Amino acid sequence: MATTPRQRPERAARPSTPSTASMPDPSTPGATPAAGATIYSVAERAGVSIATVSRVLQGRAVVSEATRQKVLEAVDALHYVPLGAARSLAVRHHEAYGLVIPELTGPYYSELLMGFETRAAELGQSVILLLANGKSDVPSAVGHLATRVDGIAVLGSAAVPPTLTRALRGRKPVVVIAGSSSDVPGGERVELVAAENVHSSEQLTAHVLDHGRSRLLYVGDPAPAPDISERYAGFVAAHTARGLDPAEPVRVPFLESEGVAVADRILSGELEADALVCANDELALSIMTRLQDAGRDVPGDIAVVGWDDVMTSRYVRPGMTTVRQPVHELGVLAAERLHQRVDGAAPLPAPVVLPTEVVLRGSCGCATP
Repeated sequence: MATTPRQRPERAARPSTPSTASMPDPSTPGATPAAGATIYSVAERAGVSIATVSRVLQGRAVVSEATRQKVLEAVDALHYVPLGAARSLAVRHHEAYGLVIPELTGPYYSELLMGFETRAAELGQSVILLLANGKSDVPSAVGHLATRVDGIAVLGSAAVPPTLTRALRGRKPVVVIAGSSSDVPGGERVELVAAENVHSSEQLTAHVLDHGRSRLLYVGDPAPAPDISERYAGFVAAHTARGLDPAEPVRVPFLESEGVAVADRILSGELEADALVCANDELALSIMTRLQDAGRDVPGDIAVVGWDDVMTSRYVRPGMTTVRQPVHELGVLAAERLHQRVDGAAPLPAPVVLPTEVVLRGSCGCATP
């Protein structure tokens, strides 16, 4: 009986590698991501093996720093996204959004998270949270997160957005919260949502100066966070408008323990001031409490003002003069805009900025009711 010749199985073809010469230069204005970028094209551009590319993308420490940088530059240039993330771009099936924030300590982050999660749930989405502080390799963590979500919102902290856009540039919707355009390398357009900072900070500082205070210190480090930088800019503007030279900021993290340390420096005479303008209420409240415990009169000896209008600010005595910012609403807005971006909307040409409001109580020197 005749038999049909057995067909030899075809060997899997190696994916073709696009010529790097034909790829658009991503630094060129208007350039678009290279179509069909693969792990092979990344390896060719970096001059390494695909195994090495895989090790770098998985965050393994066996690769030298020089090789790691070559691979990341190739990933950046080709706008490459690992296979799992690429599949999620073609078919939206995760029904989840990522939220990247530094940590969860303090009332600001919890309010932001509650607003974001509440709105995402209303839109039928779950939320996967990534805490960046303490992560040894934030780019890898963000890249892994990208394979599990349809879009990512990230707080505008200097440690996060550049690595985020390196992993996702042009491939997944991104919303930066409380950030600035400088958070995005190469001027790439992403969605920006924020609360107003400069004008309210200038108003708050001017109010303290109008109480006759002349030796103001700004407490908080403007460098790592765009919103804090803007608040310090308002502090400077209020001084400049009166022909005064503002002092350099007292550069400390925005934590309760740091406020206690600042108060101790004042008590010891290391820092001299008759008013403190603090980057947030957490610093302001801890400073005020420590000074009062040591017998200092607030605001008689020294005025203390904050930012955020957390609940405690209303109940301490004297009440804390501060700036109310809509943190919960900012989280809601971020989730709303991310949902619109995932559904295909283009990023808005300018940031969406929510208003803030100076709240006067007794810690600045105002008469209390």
